[in-house]
Amino acid sequence: MKKITTYSFYCLLLSVLLLACNPKQQIPSLRETYSMNDKNPFGAYVAHRQVSQIFYNNEIRIKKNKLSYGLNENYDTASLYINISKNFFLNQEDINMLLKYLHNGNSIFISSENIDSNFLNTIGFPQKQSHSSFADFINQMKYTAVQLQPAYYYDTSLFSYYYVPLDNYFNRGKDPLLKVLGTNENGQPNFVLLFYGKGRIYLHCEPRVFSNYFLLQKENYKYLESVFSFAPAAPQYVFWDDYYNKRNTAPSERGDKSGIAVLLKYPAMAWAYWLVLLLLVLYVIFGSKRRQRIIKPIAPNENTSVAFTETVGRLYLQKKDNRNIADKIITYFFEHIRNQYFLNSNQMNEEFISTLSRKSNVPREDTEILVRLILKIQRYTAVSDQELLSLNQQIEKFYKHKK
Repeated sequence: MKKITTYSFYCLLLSVLLLACNPKQQIPSLRETYSMNDKNPFGAYVAHRQVSQIFYNNEIRIKKNKLSYGLNENYDTASLYINISKNFFLNQEDINMLLKYLHNGNSIFISSENIDSNFLNTIGFPQKQSHSSFADFINQMKYTAVQLQPAYYYDTSLFSYYYVPLDNYFNRGKDPLLKVLGTNENGQPNFVLLFYGKGRIYLHCEPRVFSNYFLLQKENYKYLESVFSFAPAAPQYVFWDDYYNKRNTAPSERGDKSGIAVLLKYPAMAWAYWLVLLLLVLYVIFGSKRRQRIIKPIAPNENTSVAFTETVGRLYLQKKDNRNIADKIITYFFEHIRNQYFLNSNQMNEEFISTLSRKSNVPREDTEILVRLILKIQRYTAVSDQELLSLNQQIEKFYKHKK
């Protein structure tokens, strides 16, 4: 029976490995990465190459880390920051850095379906209208288009492709300085311009129009050329952000994705993972029976401190060394009030008695009796049994009533 179980385990493990080694699918990935190196339909390889040609006098600087690590050296350089991503979520430090970058005369271009709400609130921009999920649109694919405003661009033709409708749009808001630069086919604004400090903010809510798939349809590449015609011909710096397109959740929802979350994105690896997990559960259920004798519990070591103290106390009592016992009781009491109430016991006057009574919440009369008794015993060379017992009772009474 044991051999059959072992063979079954190895057969299942082999099946898992075969599933994990599935041949590569022929259909290209439709995942919207907008990565500069992704040549799949919704990568940004073409957009990055086209931007490099538009700003041919500049070296495009690739940002692969947070805003707070890359823009702090370029506050006043009339530079351009470009971000194309599915989601654009920032923490407060990044928002502050981006606003400082803007305030000093630089420009930013952000094209994202989900722009950080804290950032939009900070610049006083109304929130983008939300739409249904991708699954709701999948059965409504059609030829869909975007258009630039004739007041600002010469080429105002419709730029279209066949896919999920380009229906995202911004609320117009009440800002008189807000300029609508582009719209969807329904006439709703999806590309706007705002001014912040000395800088300009260009917000776009349809990143799919900068994907490889869209730009390679007919003459759609002219849309990107027109959009970036707002920028100076030769800005001092051009930054292409290839960091935030990999951030899929807001900071409040994200702790940094675990390796398992990344693994489950791929169907073959997800099947392999769940099968291995199922095998482990079966192994725990059927193969983890106890195979050794029960080990008897070892009794913990006893705390003999109390017994030791009692033994030492009996030793002193047998020797009738009451003075020594009294000194040790008093010393321990003084150490307690120094540690507990931070009082100096060198001067036990009226002020000391009042302070000790107030801090310990012991009546002043009882406190005074105890202090007077301690001073009395300290003056004696010998201590009787009655005095020693009285001292112990007064100290115990103090411990009992203190806070």
